[in-house]
Amino acid sequence: MKMKISMALLSMLALAGPAFAERAYSPEEQKNKEIVLDFYEKALNKKDFAAASKYLGKYIQHNPTAEDGPEGLKKFLAFLAKSFPDSKSEITNAMVDGDYVILRVHSVRTPGERGNAIVDIFRLSNGKIEEHWDSVQPIPEKSANSNTMF
Repeated sequence: MKMKISMALLSMLALAGPAFAERAYSPEEQKNKEIVLDFYEKALNKKDFAAASKYLGKYIQHNPTAEDGPEGLKKFLAFLAKSFPDSKSEITNAMVDGDYVILRVHSVRTPGERGNAIVDIFRLSNGKIEEHWDSVQPIPEKSANSNTMF
């Protein structure tokens, strides 16, 4: 009897397992992920527009507080370099779905502050970043639960 129950549980786990496994990315998806990760490091952490700009297409900006296009990003990075030269953005998770790369980010503009939890979404086409969306949430001092935001 115990053996039948054990076998039944193992069978159910084997069937459920793939639902929790991360799927393998296609070569194009992997390339998109690499592009966005390198772009993010060069743009947000190094604040180097010249190095990051090679990845930009039209760069349609959906954040209503940021200017559109590569020139808008250039202005934002100049502001960031001047106002928050020590800011750092740590990517805590990266996901890919076709032409979309989604990042979960812990951004700290001034060292020692809690910072913001960010979800950045990029749409790529032919190896270029064409669109960007983001949602930014300040990290509160106290949480109503014991989970982290990352």
